Amino acid sequence: MTTALAICLAAAVGAGGIGTSAEAQTKGKTKTIKTATAITASERKQGAEAHPELVQEFGGTYTGPQAAYVARVGQNIAVQSRLSNARSDFTVTLLNSPVNNAFAIPGGYVYVTRQLMALMNDEAELAGVLGHEVGHVAAQHSKKRQSAATRNAVLGVLAGVLGGAIGDNGGLLGGLGGLLQNNAMKVAQLATLGFSRSQELEADQLGVQYLKSAGYDPKALSTVLASLANQTSLEARLSGGDARSLPEWASTHPDPASRVRNAQTLAARAGAGGVRNADAFYASVDGVLYGDDPAQGVVEGNEFLHPDLRLKFAVPSGYGMQNGTTAVSVSGSGGQAQFTTAAYNGDMNAYVAAAFKSVAGNTALSPSSIQRTTVNGIPAYTSTARANTQSGAVDVTVFAYEFSRTSAFHFVALTKAGGGSAFNSMFGSVRRLSSAEAAAIKPRRIDVVTVARGDTVATLARRMAYSNYQTERFQVLNRLNSTSRLTPGQKVKIVVYASR
Repeated sequence: MTTALAICLAAAVGAGGIGTSAEAQTKGKTKTIKTATAITASERKQGAEAHPELVQEFGGTYTGPQAAYVARVGQNIAVQSRLSNARSDFTVTLLNSPVNNAFAIPGGYVYVTRQLMALMNDEAELAGVLGHEVGHVAAQHSKKRQSAATRNAVLGVLAGVLGGAIGDNGGLLGGLGGLLQNNAMKVAQLATLGFSRSQELEADQLGVQYLKSAGYDPKALSTVLASLANQTSLEARLSGGDARSLPEWASTHPDPASRVRNAQTLAARAGAGGVRNADAFYASVDGVLYGDDPAQGVVEGNEFLHPDLRLKFAVPSGYGMQNGTTAVSVSGSGGQAQFTTAAYNGDMNAYVAAAFKSVAGNTALSPSSIQRTTVNGIPAYTSTARANTQSGAVDVTVFAYEFSRTSAFHFVALTKAGGGSAFNSMFGSVRRLSSAEAAAIKPRRIDVVTVARGDTVATLARRMAYSNYQTERFQVLNRLNSTSRLTPGQKVKIVVYASR
């Protein structure tokens, strides 16, 4: 359950000289890409400052042998960029996030989520994705797009989202920046991932080059792009299931399907040869957490359930939900909201007032008198304040729940004036989970299995820990299609339930 990522925009803008250049061919034409000569002291400082918040925003670090494996592969591919010849100059982090994502920021910081790792099928594909992201940094794409970005610029973008809310860092908007972390995260994604098509092709070009120089099969980038294209199509079919609003790698990197052919062409021109290291990858990805981490709560369809906190709620139909490390964010056409908690000493009036203060910053809000009610047997308290913006009045609603004399939770919702009813069903859906319900929430994990005689796509797909689209999920996870046949001895991934 998350905080705003305003810091990322500034951190993603690195200084540094343009020096070396890389040549590759795209669509029959030779293109020279100017790349940075080295990681600068300024970039190291910016990256070090942004790193802790980035890690927190994306679920924290995923620890264990998988993380060490990813770090080794990432450092090996990153040095191919010549930003540094020392592997230790690159910090490669496996993130505990259920979102398909990968990115890099100046200063030698490279990230990939466990969810995206699970979509891959060999080490070369992992190296290809990480190399692509390092390529964005080496080509200084963030600098070219966001050379003047600052925290105020982030707030300026949020102002546009709000329709021109007034205030700066200390005003209403500054406080709402913490509330509307969905949009703040989108801004951060734009800083690190929202590149133009030409920049994506340049990063692909560099990624293929890095694969070749590191001894990997240069075709690996094209195959992982194909998996991403298939995953994008599957997620479109799954819409109405887990409605996640955080942009994913496949969608923030434009049109992966059309880039597959280009990556194949680049690989052909790079020359044959190179390893895939599938066995080493399967040994590492086996057992990795897949989907939500129950310790942070899980999103199931339109519901959020937290087994440790023993609570659940449902968002309105058509609304997106994103779980973070400190909050759950909700976004839809009727408004935006955040579900979170804060220190509680038994005084709900003070708790609600503190929630308004955290939103308002230095802007004076005048909440209505607090109304007491009961939601599914839980004492609840609500109040609304109206604020004027350049595009009209908005309502800020705090709806708080006293779970015990020492614990409370609350929604903060932002809607157009008079539009607070958009979240009434959500406010009324909060309830406690029973011990049995909490115990029934189990994590999903990747299980690498060896195909036995008689195994088929259909029989293995039935072992997937899902009630729908089992075959399609299995095929995408293993880069298979409707005509694929399995061979005894072949390794494949399935998703299974595991004990917590």
